Formats: sequence, C-alpha cells, structure tokens
Amino acid sequence: QVQPVESGGGSVQDGGSLRLSCALSGNIYSGTCMGWFRQAPGKEREGVAAITYGGGSTYYDDSVKGRFTISQDTAKKMVLLQMNSLKPEDTAMYYCATVLSGFGCTYGAGWFATSRYRFWGQGTQVTVSS
Repeated sequence: QVQPVESGGGSVQDGGSLRLSCALSGNIYSGTCMGWFRQAPGKEREGVAAITYGGGSTYYDDSVKGRFTISQDTAKKMVLLQMNSLKPEDTAMYYCATVLSGFGCTYGAGWFATSRYRFWGQGTQVTVSS
C-alpha cells in the first residue's frame, strides 16, 4: 500500500511561488500515475497535474500550464509541484494521490479522473491573497 504525505503549503501573495512535496511510502512500480489535485471550498476536487513515476510524461490542467511544474525524485520517492505566478483562484487544499501500481496516466478515464486514484494524502493548504 502506498501512502502519500504532502507538505509545503502556505500563504503567499498574488504572483508568489510555493513548492509542494509529496513523500511516498510503500512499493511504487515504474509507470504508475501520480497526481496532484486541489479542492476549493464548495467546489469539486480537480486535477492539477500528473506524472508517470519513473518516466518522463507529464500532464497539466489548462489553468496551470506555464505556471506549475510537476517533477519527481525517485531516489527519495518524492513527487514535487513547483507553483509560480500564483493567483487567488489557486487557493485550495492540495492533495497528492496515486493510482494502483503499474497503471499509467493515460489509462482508462485519464489522469484527471479522481475515481482512478486509490491512495490519497491528507492535503496541504495553499492560500493566495490579492
């Protein structure tokens, strides 16, 4: 069983930057899709970005393209989300999640489908003020 643990959230002003980290425990097979999601109050959880663990494929929601970068450090079993040019509308709880080991990001309903993800972290709050 994989257990993600997020860290790195905080409060910044409009235009600021934050880097979120997701530490992973358990066995993770190469090719497994790892995603970052966010949920603002009163809204549904939505996909932000995803990466193929051990591979080079990355995926982004249009709202964050060019501002956010997802990356990984497999030696440390971590997935990172660098967030630049933050906007107030980026304010949300951010979650790291993984699908079942071995399943990629393009399988089934796609990387952004929350129903595909089996293991979720507790979340880290990101607040961007104007």
